[in-house]
Amino acid sequence: MNQETKWKEKLSNFKSRTVSVINKIGRKGTVVICAVLLIGTAVLLNVILFDSGNETGKNLAVDMNSLAAGESDESGGEEEAVYNYFAAMQLSRQQARDEAMEVLLSVAESDTAIESMRAEALDGMAQIAMDIENESNIETLILAKGFEQCVAVVNGNTASVIVKTTGLLPSEVAQISEIVYEQAGILPANLKIIEKEV
Repeated sequence: MNQETKWKEKLSNFKSRTVSVINKIGRKGTVVICAVLLIGTAVLLNVILFDSGNETGKNLAVDMNSLAAGESDESGGEEEAVYNYFAAMQLSRQQARDEAMEVLLSVAESDTAIESMRAEALDGMAQIAMDIENESNIETLILAKGFEQCVAVVNGNTASVIVKTTGLLPSEVAQISEIVYEQAGILPANLKIIEKEV
């Protein structure tokens, strides 16, 4: 048996196993699984691209907003760049949530989806709504503590909080951790605080 025949046989076996798995979970289940993987990938890419430790993400966020406003990087100064960074983070978070809600809504409203898939989609929508409310509460309380800019991203039992700062004091880290725990029940071990330094 030559190499080409072996590869064709392996491809045929993979195809038949894939078809059998799809038949077992159903086409709608497969669509939901693929949608969840796509959403997870989109959220991960958003975090990677716009993470404060990633210089490319910072520059992309600043450039995107500067171009939209018709400004150059130098004219706005550092303060404008920080403002643009937080605006880009909020936009990125909103886009990821909108995409997730759209997919879940299409599954929930589908006449062909099985009842358990609809229930999972509705639960997912309720979780996203709860995460949005928690983010809003966290941001409001952190801003009330004297921070100028803040973006919170809650995803189930994990959270990331980005704050504008010249360097966080241990007491400020404790305040942020306490706010996140009180509002969303997220332990400090599952919280990532990102400092956007001026």
